[in-house]
Amino acid sequence: MNAHQSLAVGQPIAPPEAMSLLATEPDAMVRFAGISKTYPAYRGKPGVNALQDIDFAIPRGSITGVIGRSGAGKSSLVRLINGLEKPTTGQVVVDGRNISALAGRDLRLAQRSIGMIFQHFNLLSSRTAADNIALPLEIAGWAKADINSRVSELLALVGIADKHDRYPSELSGGQKQRVGIARALATRPSVLLSDEATSALDPQTTRAILDLLANINRELGVTIVLITHEMSVVRQLAKEVVVLDAGHVVESGDVADIFTQPKHPITQSFLTEVIGDSLPVSLASRIVAAPPAGGQAVIRLQVRGAGAGDTLVARLARELGLDVALLSARIDEIGGQHVGSLVLGIPLGISSGEDAVTRTLAFLSQHQFPAEHLGYVA
Repeated sequence: MNAHQSLAVGQPIAPPEAMSLLATEPDAMVRFAGISKTYPAYRGKPGVNALQDIDFAIPRGSITGVIGRSGAGKSSLVRLINGLEKPTTGQVVVDGRNISALAGRDLRLAQRSIGMIFQHFNLLSSRTAADNIALPLEIAGWAKADINSRVSELLALVGIADKHDRYPSELSGGQKQRVGIARALATRPSVLLSDEATSALDPQTTRAILDLLANINRELGVTIVLITHEMSVVRQLAKEVVVLDAGHVVESGDVADIFTQPKHPITQSFLTEVIGDSLPVSLASRIVAAPPAGGQAVIRLQVRGAGAGDTLVARLARELGLDVALLSARIDEIGGQHVGSLVLGIPLGISSGEDAVTRTLAFLSQHQFPAEHLGYVA
């Protein structure tokens, strides 16, 4: 067996004693079990509990976002995955190997199955794009001919085959990040860690890089872990999300679920930054607390699926006999699903009044549409 044959995706490269914990979780690529990470006091500075009580799994082949503010514990988390840090308690299992128990050669071999993309690219200025990509293969002992073939393949994969001999100073930010992605994929990793990989890029380039990562996940089956403070990145690319705050996992689950029903204040604040208030200013300024004569009750609700909003409005009119007005609507694609926020106006007849609101909310609750009564408009 030659050097690069030993690095195929998913092939065990650690001793049997390092295998543990995932026997009952075959679909988990990364598993945190009972993790805490404490940095001791240093030069008069107090110790820091960076992570506490961390227990979650990242599905194999998924794109999972890990989001949190500065100081939430994101950097510590990613350094536990790639073995650069050891947990104070617990185990970090990556592709069936307890990476937190490995050291020396076993750890170095395991790290070859974990690719890393950095915020500021971390390219060597004295090396061309091709030579930067070749570096991990040289370290792994690949033959020159195999390195050349692999580098050409990767340059084509990330869409910069014509930049083979260009130096980093001759590349745009997006092109540099494409080189960084190609380098991270060089040894055919089973896990790709993206540490704020789009934070230094403009919005258009960010979208292009996220599309590239989605394509890599789809074509190669690589599990991607997005470490970010930007919910917009999670919305565009991830299927699952883990929200960190002060070293704790405060919320996790399907991205569409978290976007439509956030439970923790930190998650709600992230979402406000991304989607803002779904009410147009012209509507929000007209809402009052008391029902005006001949006015409408304003109800906001969440829907999923293409065309779900139109279907719901028609059902309300048909089944409750109400002349429902669609005051505002917003539809996003989140986690591969269409998720919408609708604002409805429910007529308040002289005889119906609050009864129309009660019946509408009961109907929505019965059919599992999250809804809230915001007030009234004339």
